[in-house]
Amino acid sequence: QVQLVESGGGLVQAGGSLRLSCAASGFTFSAYAMGWFRQAPGKEQEFVAAINWGGSTTTYADSVKGRFTISRDNAGKSVWLQMNNLKPEDTAVYYCAARFGSGLPSVRTSYPLWGQGTQVAVSS
Repeated sequence: QVQLVESGGGLVQAGGSLRLSCAASGFTFSAYAMGWFRQAPGKEQEFVAAINWGGSTTTYADSVKGRFTISRDNAGKSVWLQMNNLKPEDTAVYYCAARFGSGLPSVRTSYPLWGQGTQVAVSS
């Protein structure tokens, strides 16, 4: 059974940090690019970051560049999103997503596999 399970969300003050985790199972994780997306209340889902299958290439939304870091461990079938210097506007449900093969698109429809999401709330 294909599964992506996010964890690590929570409530944090502005300027704080959180580390989101996504555990994958049921597919060949090392052959998939991984992405993080988020959806704030009343807003459309937006791209946050992505990492290629080998972990050598990453891409970020301008809004998180320099503050967030995506990484992965193929042996452990996990991907992480380290979020530093969090801002109230980072408040959202964060989703882990996977797509087979190369390329790091920022379009959600390019990712066929999705987790259920984890809530991140940043207070001012």
